[in-house]
Amino acid sequence: MNIGQKIKQLRIKTGLTLEELASRSELSKGFLSQLERDLTSPSIDTLGNILEALGTDFSKFFEPVKKEQVIFKKQDFFEDEKDEYKISWIVPNAQKNEMEPIILTLYPSQKSQEISPHEGEEFGYVLKGKVKLQLGNELLEIKKGESFYFKGDRSHQFINATDTDAVILWVCTPPIF
Repeated sequence: MNIGQKIKQLRIKTGLTLEELASRSELSKGFLSQLERDLTSPSIDTLGNILEALGTDFSKFFEPVKKEQVIFKKQDFFEDEKDEYKISWIVPNAQKNEMEPIILTLYPSQKSQEISPHEGEEFGYVLKGKVKLQLGNELLEIKKGESFYFKGDRSHQFINATDTDAVILWVCTPPIF
């Protein structure tokens, strides 16, 4: 572990300048600069003072960083199937994120659930078939290879008026499913 680099990252994350950290920790700006470049090492007491000035402690500072999952495979997906449609959450636990991507499979002659107006935005891409988007009082047709993008401030619902499945990659922000 490069303690100096980690201190610098934490300092920047907390919005402190080198001078502000020096003042708060009662250390010189030159010493902190050398420390952040890993040219010197702090004593335990000095490190404790720096961490306190940064609003953290030893246990949090030395806590192992969990590697963020970037790639999701089919076995990571969660599905919920109704008579009218199937929703596949393609990023597990996306409710904690700022956006939530799903794959909606809308069965022939069926409708999705109606989504009430909400804050945020929605984007989608029709992967298969065609659907009608009921967006407030408008009825819009979207075909395979076409996309949609709108603010979530109107109620909306998808309708599959065909005799084949329609599949949509749908991304909502904030998560609503």
